Amino acid sequence: MTRAAGWPAAVLAGFVVLLGGCASPNTLRPFSTDGCSLYPDRSVARGQDWCACCVAHDRAYWRGGSEAERLRADEALRACVQERTDDPARAATMFRGVRIGGSAWWPTPFRWAYGWGYGRYYRPLDQAESAEADRLEALYEAEVGFDPCPGQSPPRRAPLPVSSPAKR
Repeated sequence: MTRAAGWPAAVLAGFVVLLGGCASPNTLRPFSTDGCSLYPDRSVARGQDWCACCVAHDRAYWRGGSEAERLRADEALRACVQERTDDPARAATMFRGVRIGGSAWWPTPFRWAYGWGYGRYYRPLDQAESAEADRLEALYEAEVGFDPCPGQSPPRRAPLPVSSPAKR
């Protein structure tokens, strides 16, 4: 084997070593969301917004759990997008995307159980883990709130009317 032929294996081995040291699969990081990850959050042209569906989906993915819980989260995303857009093709596309790209086995920041370090895979939360997830969700709710999507400002209030100076 030539030196050049062995470089892909060396790069892969280095990646695995680095990835293994990123975070413990036993420690839950604070919740974060990027909305719909690699998919648009909304369609301005059609006046449709499904970002809240993705944030709810991210909550389930962040928390992690069993394969059955992941399937329920993915089905809930599909139903939510269908309800908000009345577009079965969009809902089906997003469902297929999360079923393929959201596997716990992928070392991506949007995989199942992404709140945990890589290596947790599919495992139900025990009582202590569930309590910690509840605590971190409540903290996020209090500090940020789950309503606004990333990059989307909360609704603005109508400006106060400007009074014109009184005529004398």
